[in-house]
Amino acid sequence: MAKTKIEEKQRIIVTGGLGFIGSNFLTYMSNKYKNYRFINVDSLTYSGNINNLKSLEGKENYEFIKEDIGNFNGMLSLIQEGDIIVNFAAESHVDNSIKDPGIFIRTNVLGTHSLLEVARMKKASLFVQVSTDEVYGSLGFDQESSKETDILIPSSPYSASKAAAELICLSNFRTFRQNVMITRSSNNFGPYQFPEKVIPLFVTNLIEGKKVPLYGSGKNVRDWLYVLDNCKALDFIIHNGDIGEIYNIGGGNELQNIELTSKILSALGKDNKFIEHVEDRLGHDLRYSINCDKLKALGWKPEFDFESALKQTVEWYTRNKEWWLPLKKTPGKRTS
Repeated sequence: MAKTKIEEKQRIIVTGGLGFIGSNFLTYMSNKYKNYRFINVDSLTYSGNINNLKSLEGKENYEFIKEDIGNFNGMLSLIQEGDIIVNFAAESHVDNSIKDPGIFIRTNVLGTHSLLEVARMKKASLFVQVSTDEVYGSLGFDQESSKETDILIPSSPYSASKAAAELICLSNFRTFRQNVMITRSSNNFGPYQFPEKVIPLFVTNLIEGKKVPLYGSGKNVRDWLYVLDNCKALDFIIHNGDIGEIYNIGGGNELQNIELTSKILSALGKDNKFIEHVEDRLGHDLRYSINCDKLKALGWKPEFDFESALKQTVEWYTRNKEWWLPLKKTPGKRTS
């Protein structure tokens, strides 16, 4: 299969770059590739935070542009021939998708389609669609891990919108021979994650002396991937992946939510009295698990040990209260 031609002074458009994974990706990439030019496009929704990339302000190879990926004309004036586009921009909180599916369809499906069409018209060299393992749907405890060729059975409006965006990307590859790649990562964790997601929510609650809201029995299983491992995988795929392919990116750290909760409690010196069992989420998937043999065969593997990465994450939130305290004032955010 064909691979992407990378220019010496390559322009890389990163959409949603002020979100959790996008900001970590931009920090990692801009420090590694001094000759590349990184353009961060973000509409600054509630989960986008300008403070995530304070360290990049003023760097010669970094620029921020406030724009919505759904603004066709805005993106048309920005994207140039030969650009690489990495699309992180998305609504991603499952609970919010259950409350208001429409915004997820508008951003994750229509927004992605609009951006993809601009990329095709302007002859961008590569479009990377950053997706999720949630598109595979729920697995039983005894089922094999999901492979890239498995059918998609999304359970929530969020995962359905991400699956739809993937299919549009693949249709453009097959119909128009547009240079597209798709990544499906497992649950990311690390610095700068909005405190509606389970690890930063639980960590910050415990720092504040509050209980942690654990859905149902806590037996639901997720595979945890340190965010820097995901960033390095994306870097690897951009430079070594094949056009038209899908790549699973997992950490190999499957834990029941109750096990994860125990590890977080232990890291902060708390006991089970700080667990508050709450009503389960609608359509809560039992287990996510992805097979990453395809990407590992190309030469990538996760570098970070889960225990040490979780410790680093807890320490980061402990040191950076000024970052997350204002964000926790946003009402109605909870997940596990």
